[in-house]
This record gives sequence, C-alpha cells and structure tokens, in this order.
Amino acid sequence: MAARLTPMTGDGSPPVQGGYPQAVEVTGATRWLHLSGQIPVGPDGGLSPDFTGQCRQCWANIEAQLRAADMTLDNLVKVTTFLSDRTYALENRAVRLEVLEHRQPALTVIITGIFDEAWLVEIEAVAAA
Repeated sequence: MAARLTPMTGDGSPPVQGGYPQAVEVTGATRWLHLSGQIPVGPDGGLSPDFTGQCRQCWANIEAQLRAADMTLDNLVKVTTFLSDRTYALENRAVRLEVLEHRQPALTVIITGIFDEAWLVEIEAVAAA
C-alpha cells in the first residue's frame, strides 16, 4: 500500500494564507525521508545573487534528494523554510506555489540568520512513501 497524504485544517483553526493546510495526515507509509536543509547552491557550486533564483535552487536540490529516494514532490509531508529576512516572504510564497502546484504539505516559515550570509533561504523537508 502506498502512503496516502491527506491535508486537513480542523474546525476552529485560524485562517491560513498561502495555500497550505494546518496538518497533513499520513497513512500507509512504509518509508520516511528526512531531508537536511537544502541550501541555494547548485551542483556546480554556483549561487544566484537574487532571492527567486536561490529559492528555485533550494527546490531543485529538494527534488534531487527525493529522486535519490525514488520519491517526488507528491511525497512531501512537511516543509520548513528558513528566510534570512521577512521581506522575502511573498516572493518565497510565489516560488513555493509555482513549484508545488496543487500539493499541500504542512508548512512552517521561520525568519532567522542562516549559516552563510550569502544564502537568503534554506529549506528542509520530510517525505513519506
């Protein structure tokens, strides 16, 4: 049996903005993948100077790790995004919605310092299959 992911938001929950559920129920999973924070550096060591490019690279790195485990974005259960500044929040949402399309993993966005000052974003995730 394949893992089944069911996004849900319980009655009495606060409204959400940005196309994500308050929770995701997982049933039937036999494999779990915990992805370390994916940084905005490409396989060639390159780093985009702008936020959108860095965010897209993080997502490309996530997809590479999922492929290595024979998974796809459809398997994402939880995503945690670390932004270096809250001014990137709307741009982050736009890229996330573009990449994830109809998918709705549980989501947290944290504004914080990131290991390398040149990195504007880092994204970690959990997937199930």
